[in-house]
Amino acid sequence: MYKHPLLDRDKMTTKEALDILKEGNQRFVNNLRENKDYPSLLGITKNQQHPFASILSCSDSRAPVELIFDQAIGDIFSVRLAGNIASNDAIGSLEFGIKYLKSKLLVVMGHTSCGAVKACCDHFEDGSITEVISKITPCLDLEDITKDDRNSGNVDFVQNVSNLNVKQQIKEILNSSKIIAECHEKKDILIIGAMYNIETGEVNFFES
Repeated sequence: MYKHPLLDRDKMTTKEALDILKEGNQRFVNNLRENKDYPSLLGITKNQQHPFASILSCSDSRAPVELIFDQAIGDIFSVRLAGNIASNDAIGSLEFGIKYLKSKLLVVMGHTSCGAVKACCDHFEDGSITEVISKITPCLDLEDITKDDRNSGNVDFVQNVSNLNVKQQIKEILNSSKIIAECHEKKDILIIGAMYNIETGEVNFFES
């Protein structure tokens, strides 16, 4: 069983990092979450952090990554924006987590019934929300399976766009970040997409 000491993280492989998230999600789904000594963790992390995973996920209140993966203080470098979009600020944050905090894993995680994706499917516009939606819009053209009812009322269409959005944001990160692209090429990190089901609590990881 994985324990928190920071020294172990230097030796952790990318596969081990992914396995930790998968095991944690299974504990969450089965309500078998581990007890955590938070006072001890505060002491361990007060002067340093070494999160084994950096995760770009949605701001949705139903998808808190530390809970979903049964992780604790110092485990995950979490970047959350509506629609799990790879904005410049998000990419900069991920660069910090990977290059300077030495995360072994970069996950881009969407979720079912995503409000930002639904808004995109309906071509919604309002204030700065429009800018968020624009990062997802290319996925509408990429979704060429659905011929009718291409709107938020079509659950399958929304999910198809959500899956494409995860893949699109990964491409955006690799195209926009030389730092992350180089770490990926050197196999210092594993980059993988995932989809969280807000009904079952399960996370399905895409093929890497």
